[in-house]
Parts: sequence; C-alpha cells; structure tokens
Amino acid sequence: MGAWLRDQADLQADRWTLWTPVAFGGGCGLYFALLREPQAWLAWVLVPLAALLLTATRWSVWRATTMALVLTASFLAGFSVAKLRTQSVRAPVADAAGRAQWVEAWVVDIASPGEGGQRLLLAPVRVGDWPAPATPIRARVTLRPGTPLPSPGQLVRLLALVNPPPQPASPGSYDFARDSYFQSIGAVGLALEPPQVAVADEPPPWRLALTMRINATRWALTQKIVQTLGPETGGLAAAMTTGHEAFIPSAEVDNLRAAGLAHIISISGVHMAIVGGFTFFLARLLIAAWPWLALRINGKKAAAVVGLLAVNGYLVLSGWPPPAQRSAITASIAFAAILVDRQAISLHALALAAMAVMLLQPEAVTQPGFQMSFAATAALVALAEIWPRPVKEISVPWPIRLAQSAGTWLLASLAISFVAGIATGPFAIQHFNRVSSWGLFANLAAEPIASFLMMPGLALGAVLTPFGLGEAPLKVAGFAIGLVNQVAAWAASAPQAQVVVASRPDWTLPLSFFGLLFVCLWRGPFRWAGLPLALAILLVPAPRPPAIWASADGSAVAVRAGKDAILLRPDVKLFGAELWSRRRGLTALETEAARDQAFDCDHWSCTAKPGAPVRLSAAWNLKRPLKDGRLDALCAGAEVVILRNDFRPDSCAAPLVLTGRDFAVGGSAEIYREGRGWRIVWAQSTRGRRPWTWGFDPR
Repeated sequence: MGAWLRDQADLQADRWTLWTPVAFGGGCGLYFALLREPQAWLAWVLVPLAALLLTATRWSVWRATTMALVLTASFLAGFSVAKLRTQSVRAPVADAAGRAQWVEAWVVDIASPGEGGQRLLLAPVRVGDWPAPATPIRARVTLRPGTPLPSPGQLVRLLALVNPPPQPASPGSYDFARDSYFQSIGAVGLALEPPQVAVADEPPPWRLALTMRINATRWALTQKIVQTLGPETGGLAAAMTTGHEAFIPSAEVDNLRAAGLAHIISISGVHMAIVGGFTFFLARLLIAAWPWLALRINGKKAAAVVGLLAVNGYLVLSGWPPPAQRSAITASIAFAAILVDRQAISLHALALAAMAVMLLQPEAVTQPGFQMSFAATAALVALAEIWPRPVKEISVPWPIRLAQSAGTWLLASLAISFVAGIATGPFAIQHFNRVSSWGLFANLAAEPIASFLMMPGLALGAVLTPFGLGEAPLKVAGFAIGLVNQVAAWAASAPQAQVVVASRPDWTLPLSFFGLLFVCLWRGPFRWAGLPLALAILLVPAPRPPAIWASADGSAVAVRAGKDAILLRPDVKLFGAELWSRRRGLTALETEAARDQAFDCDHWSCTAKPGAPVRLSAAWNLKRPLKDGRLDALCAGAEVVILRNDFRPDSCAAPLVLTGRDFAVGGSAEIYREGRGWRIVWAQSTRGRRPWTWGFDPR
C-alpha cells in the first residue's frame, strides 16, 4: 500500500501547482466566513509571513515540504488579499431610516429589472440634506411600472424612499448586501415619482463621464436590437449582446429558468467562449485563405490577437458585469497562452485564470457564478484530458466518416452536458434550490443553436449595426432565439420540469467543492476518493425546516404546514418568501384561499384558527392603531405573537412576543419549536459584524 501511495504521489509531479489557487481561495473563503471583522494589522502581518514561507522553499529538500510551504503561503495570502480588498472598497452606506428623499444623480446605467420593476443605477450628486461624506457612491432605484426610462448620461432628480442594501431573506441565505458593498452600491430605493431631467451645475468626473458615454452607446444599441427583432426575441438578444435585461418578457425568463437555460441570459463563460472562438476561427480562416499573408505571419497567433481584442471588446459592450469580467480574464489567458506557445485550454491555464480573478476580486469565491463556472470548466478540461483519441483511419469513404463524426459529436455533446450538469449541480441545489429535470436535453438541443447561429449572428449584428448593415445577421440571431425559446417552452411544460430541493448544511458546499476539485485535479485512480465528498450535497440530509419565518421588518410571515408554506400576506415580500420556502424545500402557497383555511385575517392582522399548524398571531400596522380589542384577541391563546411596530403590550401573555424593535436588531428570523419552547435564529447573528452588515451594530 505504501508503494502504491508513493506511485500515486509521483503521478502528481506536475499537478501540485494546480492546488495553489485552491489554497488561495480557501484563505479568501475563511475571511468571508468570519462573524467578526479582523483587524487590518492582521493582513499586513500575514503578507510578509506568506513571503517568508515562499522564500523558505529555496532551502527545502523534500517536495512535500515545498508544497506545504507554498500552499500555506497561498492560504495566508488569500486571507490578506480579501481583507485588503474589503478595506479598499469601503464606501458610505445609507441609514435604515427609510425616509423619502430628493435624489439628484447621474444615470450611470439601466440596471437589470427586479421583482418591483425597472431599475436605474445612479451616481448620486446629493441626497436630501445628507453631507457629502455620507452620500453613497452608487445607488440602485426601482421605478414604478410604466415610468419612461431615462438614458445613461442624464442628470435626473427624483423623490425616492432610500434604504441600505437589503438583508438576507432568511438566516444563512445569500447576502445581496455583500455584493452591493463590493460594487460600491450604498443605497437602494423606490422612486415615488418619475425622474425629472435636471441641469448640471458642473460636469461629472471624467471616469464617470466615460462610463456613462459607453453605457449610452450600449443602451442605444439595445433599443435598436429590440426595434429590429421585437420584444419577444429582441429582449433576449439585447441581454446577450449588451447585458441589458430590461426588455425580456417575464414568461420567457420563467421558461428558461425551468428548462435550465437561464445561464444564457447573463453574459458569462459560454458567451465569451463562443464570441472568442468564433472570431478566432474566422480570423484564422481568412488568413489561411490569403496565401501571401499566410506565408508571412503566424496565422494562429494573429487569430489569437483578434480573439483577445474581440473578448475584451465584448466585455466593454456588455457593461463589464462581474461574471463577464471573470470570463474575459479566463478567455484572455487562453489566448495569451497561444501567443507564448502554450496549450490554450488546460488545467494550468484555468488555475492561472482562477488566481487572477481572485487577486482582483477575492469576493468572487462567495458568488454562485464564480463557483459554478470554474467548477464546470475544471470538470470539462479534466474530461478532455481522459477523453479517448482514436487513430484516424486512412481512405475511409466519406459516408462512413460522416457517420463516425456524427456519432462522436453526439457522444461528446452528451458527455459535456452531463459532466457540466453534475459539476454545477451542488451549487444549483445549495444556492437556487432548483433542479431542472430536463436541463440536460434542453442544453443539448440549445447549445448548437447558440454556438452556430445565435451568438455569431449577434456578434456580427452588433459590429455592423452602427454602419446600417446589422439587420440581416440580427434576423438570423432572432430566428435562433425563437428556436431556443421553443426548446425552453417544451422543457418547462414537461412533467416534473423543476424539482425543489432543500439546502443542505452550510459546510456541505465547501466539502463538495473540494471533492469535485480533487476528482478533477488529481491524476490516477485515487482521484475517485473525492467522489463521496463531491456528493456531500446529496448524501447529507437537509436540516429540519423551521415552524415560522418572518421577514426582516416583520411585515411578512409564513408558517410551515407539512411540505407547504402558508403565506399570511401573499402579496407582501413575495420574493423573500419564495426564496425562504425553496431553501427549506417547501412549496409556497401564495393564495389567500390557502391562508384562510388556517388563519382568520383582516387587512392588518391574522389569528390562528383551530387546527392551524401553529397558534400564531401577527399584526402589520406600523402607525395606524388596531381596532379596539383586536390586540387582546391576538394575544389570547397564541403561542407566538409577531408585531411589526415597536409596541410590546404588557397584557400579552403569549410565550413568545416579537416586535419591530427585535426585527430592527436581528433582521429576518426563523423560529423553531424546541419541546415546549421556541428557538429563534436571526439573520444578523449569522451574518456577524462585517462592513456590509447593518442594524446589528449601530456603529
């Protein structure tokens, strides 16, 4: 056994460096998992310590010692880089008062629409009477339905309810405020009136002006695409070209999500690979078709330069969102490898790309996009390493060669879709709690359409539209999008199109990620020892769901009834209620009829009927008083009373009474029945005291 293990270790002679970004990412992950913000001096101490460990490798005799030093140094460096990045992006955040404020701001971009409607990304000039040091750098404001959208680059003035970025919908769920922090978005708001164009006293800073000029060009191209193709196909075409999702019909998004094709909406690795690969192939073909030029330059390297320019041009055109930035870095490293005579697609190139992304954006390790894209890419490159390469036969009749090629292509497509689905499955379960039953077949049908028709048509259309020649390629892309929508509609309407799967304990996702990487990076049969770890998401049972959920302000409450979640206010905080119910593997009952079977509700309150899952009473009046005697009726015989305002009645004899003051400190809550008592898990307690949290620590 010892000899066999030594042989397995010898097989990894050129693979140890692949674990360097894994260790670096582990250090980043540890930093973001902390419940208390470490002091800044710790990062400045760990940086020279990591350098000292790397220097010590010069005197190391054994390979195992060298790798231990390198991996430890990488781990410490990842922790330090994450801390320093957090310090460098610190920016003002709005307070939690939630007052209506007059906001004067530059329209930076048209943000992706949310549940409430269209949204603007603003660069505030002034907010109410706030001093300049307290004014957020960026704000995201939701407009009322039907409000005309201003163009990027305009200075607008609007009345809006301004709040800090939202807390997690439930304890332990995804923290959107953390993403906002690293994007310098310090406020979110709801516009109470349509924005009015204002006159600027002074021009914006040159960097902001350049950004808005680029975004204005992108917005004009978006409108041109939608006008050419119509909203049915033009909305999706614009989203994949410029990153603007403002015109995609909601039904189309639902079908794509149910079919497992929602990844084509967000510009990421697939789009960069298709655009970069298409331009690389086209440039190399044109060079080869010109003998004079082909004899004088290296066609492959020249095509790589063209592909590099295309990828970075597409990054600018898409509005450089974080997923597109990560994908552009990865594609750029692949083309750079060609320029220095290295293999373009390899695990070493992928490791270098991952390290580059984490050095620039260490917060990416917490984001589903980074986790899924690099897990899928690592799995596919590992698959390519072990894929059999049969010797090509000589003088084979073309019908036989065609049949063989078609069979090989079909088998490879099935393997690619299957492996990519398996690699991203743990993250889809843990983050989105949805499994698309027909996603494998939908992706198998949609990928050739996207690769050979849709993305090339969009690329040519975007380049030729400024010259008035983009209509024909856009029509081809629109035809391809129609085919993709038909595939999505078929998969979404199939039986059991989506299966809701409850999230597993938090520790299972890092364990699955490590197991998946071990299977991909280790060489030899011992790699399959990581398979049980990779399947931890499926093997470990889901934790027991809570009996009650309450939103961060106490305005929405849900009660578990078996496998269902009864929403006491189906029209309030529906997005958060759906996120929580899916995370716990429950089906949200979004109708008043389902609620009224177990609860007696009026406009401002609910009390439990006999036979309700929990004797719960709740009131949502914030300023208006309840009817006389209603508060006493809420407390009579209730096990749990939830009040949105700060008033705690002395006469309420319920075992557990929560008020608005409790939610202001703790955020959203999950309430578990423990014997004869109750246990509360607060969102702010699971978030800790970090720069992107608010409400838990007034400072």
